Formats: sequence, C-alpha cells, structure tokens
Amino acid sequence: MHSNYNEMNGLYTILLLILSNIFMTLAWYGHLRLQQSGFSSNWPLIIVIAFSWLIAFFEYCCQVPANRLGFVGNGGPFSLVQLKVIQECISLIVFAVIANFLFQNQSLHWNHAAAFLCLVAAVYFVFMK
Repeated sequence: MHSNYNEMNGLYTILLLILSNIFMTLAWYGHLRLQQSGFSSNWPLIIVIAFSWLIAFFEYCCQVPANRLGFVGNGGPFSLVQLKVIQECISLIVFAVIANFLFQNQSLHWNHAAAFLCLVAAVYFVFMK
C-alpha cells in the first residue's frame, strides 16, 4: 500500500511540475510573443510584469504542491536534489516545445541536444544509489 501511495505521489509530482513549467514558460517568454504579434507592443513594462505575475501565480499553484507531494520528508519518493533536477529537465523540455511552437524561427541545434543529454546524465547520477 505504501509503495503504491509513494508511486502516485511521484506521478502527481511529475504532472504538476509539467503544468507548473508550462505556466512558468508562458510567464517568462509568452509576453515576447504577444509583443511580436502586436497585441502588447504598446504596454508599459510594469503592465507586462503584472501580466507575467498573473500567469506565474498559476505556476506557483502547481509548483508548491508538486514539491510538497514529491518530497520524501512528506511521504513522497524524491529527495530535494532529485526534485530540483527533475524540475530542471521538465523545464527544458517544456521550454523547447513551447519555444518551437510560439517562436518557430528559433530552431534547436546539436549543442542544445548535447546540453539536454548532460541534464539526462544529471538525472541518472542524482538517482544513483
């Protein structure tokens, strides 16, 4: 029973981190796409910041519960370091997908793939016993 609960917390953690990173990427970079489209090109910087904070609120609504559920000290399967490395990998995957979708002139190159492989290696080493 405990193992199943632990696995479910791990799954919920990953799903919430994916959702969190979607909001984070949109908060950090979505305003650039809105500016390119002309929608927000005349907005003062303070409005752009407030708009991004509004989106980031939803990022925190997912990130905080993900860390609470996933942390081993709360019955989750992940150490603090593991949570951070997982979050960084998810962040880059989500960023690559969203950047490719929103900014189609921003292509990925071999060095981006090499950097991602280094992160995959980091995940491997963090989970090594």
